[in-house]
Formats: sequence, C-alpha cells, structure tokens
Amino acid sequence: MTTELGPFAPTRHWMRVHPLATDAVLAFGALVSMVVGSFADPHGPHGPAFGTRTPEPLSLLLMVLAAAALVFRRRHVRAVLAATVALSLLELTTGEPRAPVAMAAVISLYTLASRTDRPTTWRIALLTMAGMTGIAMLAGPLPWYAQENIGIFAWTGMAAAAGDAVRSRRAFVDAIRERAERAERTREEEARRRVAEERLRIARDLHDVVAHHIALVNVQAGVAAHVMDRRPDQAKEALAHVRDASRSALNELRATVGLLRQSGDPEAPTEPAPGLARLDELVDTFRNAGLPVKVMVELGRDADPLPAAVDLAAYRVIQEALTNVRKHAGPQACAEVSVVRVGDSAEVTVLDDGGADAGAAAEPAPGDGPGGGHGLLGMRERAGALGGSCSAGPRFGGGYRVHVTLPLT
Repeated sequence: MTTELGPFAPTRHWMRVHPLATDAVLAFGALVSMVVGSFADPHGPHGPAFGTRTPEPLSLLLMVLAAAALVFRRRHVRAVLAATVALSLLELTTGEPRAPVAMAAVISLYTLASRTDRPTTWRIALLTMAGMTGIAMLAGPLPWYAQENIGIFAWTGMAAAAGDAVRSRRAFVDAIRERAERAERTREEEARRRVAEERLRIARDLHDVVAHHIALVNVQAGVAAHVMDRRPDQAKEALAHVRDASRSALNELRATVGLLRQSGDPEAPTEPAPGLARLDELVDTFRNAGLPVKVMVELGRDADPLPAAVDLAAYRVIQEALTNVRKHAGPQACAEVSVVRVGDSAEVTVLDDGGADAGAAAEPAPGDGPGGGHGLLGMRERAGALGGSCSAGPRFGGGYRVHVTLPLT
C-alpha cells in the first residue's frame, strides 16, 4: 500500500473520503466562473472587456441548474452529462448575450471520459462535440463562423482527450500497484515455501543421522551388556563401536546445529557431503553391528560421476534402508545393496531376507499411530525432489525390498 507524502496529503485524503462534498465545492467554483465569465465581452472595442454586458435572468437560472447538476457528476455520470448538454443547448439557442453554460457540459464530458472505456468515451464525445457545435452554428444567434462556436468544439474535444488521458494514467498506475502487490505476495509465498522446504530437508537429515547412529549405538550397547562377563574383549570392541558411532552422530549434529545458528549467509561446509564414495565406510558400521551386507555398485567405468544431489540421495536411501533392516528384520537377517546405472537414471535397491512377519513390519507407515516412522517418507521425498520414484514393500517368501530410481538429469 502506498502512502502519500507532502503538504497536500490531508486534503487529498479528505477529498477521497467525502466525494460528494468535493463535487459540491467544484460545482460552486464552476458556478462562480460561469457567472463571472458571463459579464465578459470578447468583442469589445479594444479587445475583451469585463463588465460591459449583463447576463439575462434565464441565463443565470441555466448556470445555477447546470452547476447543481455537477454535484452528482460522479454518481450519475451519463445523466449529468445529458442534463448539462441540454441546458447548454438551450443557452446556445436563446442566450443573447451568450453565457458560458457550456462549461458545465465540458466538466461532465471530462468526468465521463475519465471513468469509462476509450471506445465509449469517443463515441459520446464525438456526438456531444458535433451536436453542440452544429446547433450553435445553425440555430444560435451568432454567425456560424463566430469564434465562440469554434471554441465549443475545441473545449469539448480537449475535455474528452484530458479525461481519456487521466483514465489511462490511472489504469497504468493501478496496474503497476497491482504488479507490485502481486510481486510482494509472490516473494512472501516464495520465502515461506523455501523455509518449509529447508525445514523439511533439515528434518530429513537429522532423522537419517540420528536414526542410523542411535540404532548402531543401541545394538552395540546391547552386545556389550550381553558379553560383558563372559567375553570382556568383545564387550570392549562393542563399546569402541559405540564410542565411534556416538562421536560421528555428535559431529554431524554439531555441524547441522552450527549451520542453523549462523545469522548471515551460511558458510560452505569444509567436509565433503556424504556420497557413494563413503559407501564402504557406511556398510562397515552395519557389519560391525552384526548385519552382513553385500554390496554391488555398477556405474560404468567411463561414465560421468553421479550428480552431487543424486549421489547424496542414494547414500541417504541406503543408510536409512539398512538402518530399518537392522532395527526390524531380526538378528539373523542379511542385506544386499545394489546401485546400478540404467540409461539416464541410477537405481538403488536394498533387500533383506528376514522372516515374512519381520519384513512386513519393516517400518510402520507414517500416520499409523504414535509409532509411525518417517524413514520411508523421507526416502520418497528425496526421490520425489529429484523427479524419481521410491517403492518399498515385503518380498515374496519373506524379507523386505526398497527400490529407488533417481534420474541423472
């Protein structure tokens, strides 16, 4: 919304709030101008002279009626124009000396031109100009070539042109204001959308990091507690894995929280984003937790490396899928991971051979109650953000299968 500045701002505001009073003031000013003009003689012996002639009572009455009609010029535009034109024609055919009643018709025509479309404006304007000028020439007391008759044509034409120009400028200003408001709304909506997307991305990353590392810590802590008395060496090894997993979780959480706490533009991370280059490191953490994992990566020797977004998405999908296998598929389950380039896409598949009940309960669907997880939802969101697809479900004969297709372009 724009705010008017300057010494005339209160006056403009009052005029917008009280349009009828504004038109009444204008009508009074027009009446004063017409009455004063009726005492002027343009054909004096030494040029235009003032006070050498006096208007007739009928002319004064016509000027008062025309000015009164102008009070309603914005409420009844066409009716006021018709009334002022009729009063002007009556003055043009009877007045001698002639009074400037046509000034009211000029103001009415300007009002109509500023408040209607261009074709309508010029149809009515041409009719008004031709009608008033023609009757003044043919039926008036002055010669047809008198300058007063030509003046009627000129003033009505200028009124129509000025009103049309004002209407065009108002439409232009309104269009600019509308575009500015629409751009402001678009910026706000875009900002809200980006905030929501960023929150969703952070939630996915935190879920992947916390779920993966805490699941490994939970498994290794259980192993250490189970073998503490009988096999202290194995318990120490399990506790070492707990320490490593917790350190990795703390480091990733510290990096994420530090990124969120930056007040300005976030600095670029100094460590490379996780990707398939660190897949062996990721798989080793699950193997150390007792989950046998087979890995097969076939991306082509001469093929271009995966785009960074696809590489990160594939890594996170494998991380979440293996975490679900370790949490839900049972202690004797085995997993298989394959990453294959097929045409213009990369296909990631994670299988486990758990029991039928274990596979079917791999992870509750989001919204299925308090225990509903977000891992599958996160995998689908990652795939969907890149234009890919994600399918997950029990395998025939037992176990679970996660298959994600990620376009490379």
